[in-house]
Amino acid sequence: MESLRLDHIGIAVRSIDQALPLWRDALGAKVGDRETIPSQQVEVLFLETGETRTELMEPTSSDGAVSRFIEKRGEGLHHIAYRVEDLSATMKKLESAGSKLIYSEPRPGSHSTLINFIHPTSTGGILIELVEYTTGDQTSHPEEERST
Repeated sequence: MESLRLDHIGIAVRSIDQALPLWRDALGAKVGDRETIPSQQVEVLFLETGETRTELMEPTSSDGAVSRFIEKRGEGLHHIAYRVEDLSATMKKLESAGSKLIYSEPRPGSHSTLINFIHPTSTGGILIELVEYTTGDQTSHPEEERST
């Protein structure tokens, strides 16, 4: 059975530029690449934060999921992401176990990944993202950089 590995923690913010000084200057996080993900209607910035990464997510549309999250709950913890080796197989296992997924098929994510989310009604109220790296280049993750 495939073991889960923490990939990142997603934080919804109204503005990456306004949130960045706290993370970069006060907390000392190393800033990674900034990327727009049209399918998710967000701009993201990954920060290296110790053994994992923190993803700052800024909505690019007022009708996207992250925008709705901020309007309903305010800025803050949005999801916890785990890396999986085979997203499609993991989705099948989850569906057969009765878990509800957000999407019926994997969606493109940042850094050439495929993603899907487990609905919070299946996880005790936590949005869980599943991430599959598709290029074999996982150097965007600090743990992979240390092992190369």
